[in-house]
Amino acid sequence: MGKYWLMVVVAAVFEVMWVAGLKHADSFWSWALTIIAIIISFGVLVYSGKKLPTSTVYAIFVGLGTAGTVISEMVLFGEPFSWTKVGLIALLLGGILGLKLVTPDHEEKPKREGEVA
Repeated sequence: MGKYWLMVVVAAVFEVMWVAGLKHADSFWSWALTIIAIIISFGVLVYSGKKLPTSTVYAIFVGLGTAGTVISEMVLFGEPFSWTKVGLIALLLGGILGLKLVTPDHEEKPKREGEVA
C-alpha cells in the first residue's frame, strides 16, 4: 500500500507544477510542460485512487497540492512570506496526516466469478 500513497504524493508534486504553470507559462514549451504535468498528475491520481479510498486520496492530493503551491509561490516566485500562511499550512498538513492515519489501508481483494459486489 505504501507505493500507492507515494504515488499520491507524486501526483501532488505534479499538481504544484501545473498550477504554477497556469500562472507563469508564457511560451509554447512552458504551456506544453504544464499540460504534460496535468496529464501526469491526474493519471497518477486516478491510478492510485483505484487502490486506495478515493475520498481520502483526493483530500490528501488537494491538501498537499495547496500547501506545495503556497510554499513554492513564496520560495520561487516572490510571494510575500507570512507566518500566518505557514501556520495555516502546518494546520492543513496536520489535518492531512491525521486523515491518513485514521484511514485503513485495505487493498481490494479480487472478486470471484459470480460473486456480488
